[in-house]
This record gives sequence, structure tokens and C-alpha cells, in this order.
Amino acid sequence: MATIEVEIEINATVDKVWNVVSDIDNEPKFWKGTKEIKNLSKDGNIVNREITIVFRDQKCLQEVKLQPKEKIEAKFTKGILKGEKIISLIPKDEKTILNTVWDIKLTGMMGMFTGMIKKHIKSGTEQAMQSIKEEVER
Repeated sequence: MATIEVEIEINATVDKVWNVVSDIDNEPKFWKGTKEIKNLSKDGNIVNREITIVFRDQKCLQEVKLQPKEKIEAKFTKGILKGEKIISLIPKDEKTILNTVWDIKLTGMMGMFTGMIKKHIKSGTEQAMQSIKEEVER
């Protein structure tokens, strides 16, 4: 498994940051590795969806659990990726620390390339979080 952690401080309250990050249908706007999203079902704060990732246009199934104003847990349940991405919001005075942790690997024969894609995921995560910061601080 590849573990990647990226953190950024945003000059805004948790409420304001949550309004942007919890709009999970808007994910491709910030996360360039996510090409397309198709929601399959929703039960309370759990959304099951199919995402198409940029890497070889692969489709993955995800279960996304929203814990309001705290975190978003996205578990990859089927497809080329196995593992999860957790986005946490940590209040700090009038600011918010946005923290993203990936714990993932490529499945099957692609598993040997997990290390190679780690830097791409880290770079994409840094870019996504910077875009979120800019959107929230506008």
C-alpha cells in the first residue's frame, strides 16, 4: 500500500471549507485525477458511486461516507484502485487545516506500479488542495 499525506491551512472556518469539499459531485473540478462521477445510490450520509479516473480511463466503485464538518471517507470497493482517501477538516482558531490521507494500491498485475503512481497522486493531491484553498478564500 502507498500512504500519502498532504495538509494545507485555509484562511476560513470549518463551515466554509465544508461547503466546498462536501459537494462531492464537484470533485473533478478540483481533483484532476477524477475524470467523471456517476452516483449509483445514496443512503443518508453514504453515497455509492462509480468514478472514472484519468489513469487509463479506468472505472472504480467508491463508497463515500460524509461525516459533516469533520471528514469524508472514500473507500475504493472495486476497480484498479484498492484502499481509501480520507479528507479531514481540523479547526485551528478562525482557520481550517485540510488534511488528505491516501492509503491505496493498484490491484492485480498493476500492483507493481503502485510506487510509481505515488508521486503522481501526491502531486495531484497538492494541486487539488491548493485549488480548494483558492476557491474557499475567494
